[in-house]
Amino acid sequence: MQASSFRSPFRTLGAAILVGLPIVSWAASDTAMRDALEAARQQQWNHIDERAIEDHVLSGYVDYHRLRNQLPNVSTAQVQSFINQHNDSPLSEWLRGQAIAKYGHAGRYSDLLSVSDGEPAGTARQCYYYTALMDSQPQQAAEAGLALWLEGSSQPDACDALFDHLRANGTIDATAIWERKMLAWQAGEDRLSTYLGGLLSGQWHTAIETADQVNTNTRAVTSAPACLGPECAATASFYKAAMQRFTREDTPAALSSWQTIAPNVNLPPSDQQAIEEELAFYALVRNVPGALGWVDDVLPSLDSERVLELRVRRALADRQWQEVIHWIAEMPTSQQENSRWQYWLGRANEQLGSQEAATARYRQAATDRSFYGFAAAEQLGQPYQLNLERNHFDEASRERTARLPVVQRTEALLRIGEDGLANSEWLYAVQNGTPQQARALADYAAHQQWHARLVQTTIAGSMWDALDWRFPEAYRESFMHWGRQTGVDPYMLMAITRRESAYNPVALSPAGARGLMQLMPGTASLVSRQLGISDPGPYGILDPELNIRLGSTYLRDKLNRYQGNRLAAAAAYNAGPGRVDQWLGSGMESFDLFVESIPFKETRDYVQAVLSYRVIFESLANGGNSEGVSLLSDSEQQVRYDRALLARQ
Repeated sequence: MQASSFRSPFRTLGAAILVGLPIVSWAASDTAMRDALEAARQQQWNHIDERAIEDHVLSGYVDYHRLRNQLPNVSTAQVQSFINQHNDSPLSEWLRGQAIAKYGHAGRYSDLLSVSDGEPAGTARQCYYYTALMDSQPQQAAEAGLALWLEGSSQPDACDALFDHLRANGTIDATAIWERKMLAWQAGEDRLSTYLGGLLSGQWHTAIETADQVNTNTRAVTSAPACLGPECAATASFYKAAMQRFTREDTPAALSSWQTIAPNVNLPPSDQQAIEEELAFYALVRNVPGALGWVDDVLPSLDSERVLELRVRRALADRQWQEVIHWIAEMPTSQQENSRWQYWLGRANEQLGSQEAATARYRQAATDRSFYGFAAAEQLGQPYQLNLERNHFDEASRERTARLPVVQRTEALLRIGEDGLANSEWLYAVQNGTPQQARALADYAAHQQWHARLVQTTIAGSMWDALDWRFPEAYRESFMHWGRQTGVDPYMLMAITRRESAYNPVALSPAGARGLMQLMPGTASLVSRQLGISDPGPYGILDPELNIRLGSTYLRDKLNRYQGNRLAAAAAYNAGPGRVDQWLGSGMESFDLFVESIPFKETRDYVQAVLSYRVIFESLANGGNSEGVSLLSDSEQQVRYDRALLARQ
């Protein structure tokens, strides 16, 4: 637990943030600024009333678009002056990135280096940057350029000059061309693969022909030569690419073929390890018959956390408790120490009759604020460790925060409808400020009831223990009301919403789910008919109150399907009831084994997060006290997770 207070304005975010300025009275209206910014984006400079916006807190945004439009015909002094003037705003880094791109495109490499601040973000800008370094730092440029070359997809035109230079000096040689061809082949980039093959001499003809044959018939890899290319230079990357394709296409056949191929080809250990790691992973995921013995033989040499996780989960599914202990012991220390695996070590030792060892493992797991940490605490009969951080800011400190330029810019951007830019301003300040400064902004966001921005603030500022901010009482009355109306645990509703949208009422997922509780329009339509209300349509569903009502009803139906079991209902909310019905068919007798049996990592993580969040919400409602709060009810812990959990339909 940590207590803190805020006594001074920010000191390290640049000159504009050094002093507690009085709240600015804009000389120009927000309407004028909104119009000016839109005109600047369209490069309609004659539509901007310069006098109306010259004193506006957002005038730098218009200056940014003006300079950006003039690049590269702008001196580096002008660019650097803007960067220095706006160093407390993302505008500074945006203009730096634009200058690097425009100077690079124009071949003005000395100007590029004068405004750069180390390697920029983005492949195109990186290519320009390392082209600029070819004369002054040739080794660094060559190493970075080769890494940019070895990608299986086409790179931007900005990389052409760098790649041409590296081909001319021999850094990108025939072997590097072949390796990239194999990466393109793996990625299904056939045009790029064919182009790269055309850059190779006749010495590579057999290798190219072999790859073409395997491309047509993957099983042909078993008859491929053990040496390909000049001095076998094509061998390793060919077999790695071919085996990856074969493994994903037909894992049983690939495993059988690899056991024939492996003794006859001489591959570097790292390439053999990569092939076998992929094979072991898919053999476990796809439950390939007879593969477990081979996996167990190679697993200690693979250095693969994901395969070790799958192997432990297989042992759990088979109730092989000694195997659980053995394979967790093979994990890297950092992986072993995770509360998940400490919990399972506790369970395994308990099943084997080693209660003292089990208790020690449970105690270690119970220090963590997580699903398995909470489950371990219940095994020990002790309260959950919330590790709650308390922060205190008084009104005087809050008023000083309100005067900060970043706060004034954020609020001005919100007033003119630029929510995305407002978030960028805000999070830039959080990420570049001290922990205390970031907490001052979090406190301000909390008092403004900027719920979604508050959660983003805690993530950007790594405020993992500031639970009051990470799990604010957003829409609390609506959750309590619709929880009562539907008979659904309101803390469960809060937890699902926190996981689904982090309180963004206009959240839209790639799949089309919308709003606070991320409902698909079809689901919303179905539930609306069930309730006898009008279909809200894709935009009406974004109304927070309606979204919570429909989401609560939908969750109630899932709870009814599984006799009130919140774990199964949460899984169904994420993955759909059809899949959960199928998973229950595996007949796991306990809640924890059922969680580990869920084949989708997304859903496994989801149910753990939702149930943990529910504990946190209820504990915070109790003043931060977890006494009397439970991860699962007695029924949810004791019931068998099999098809009997399904209510009679």
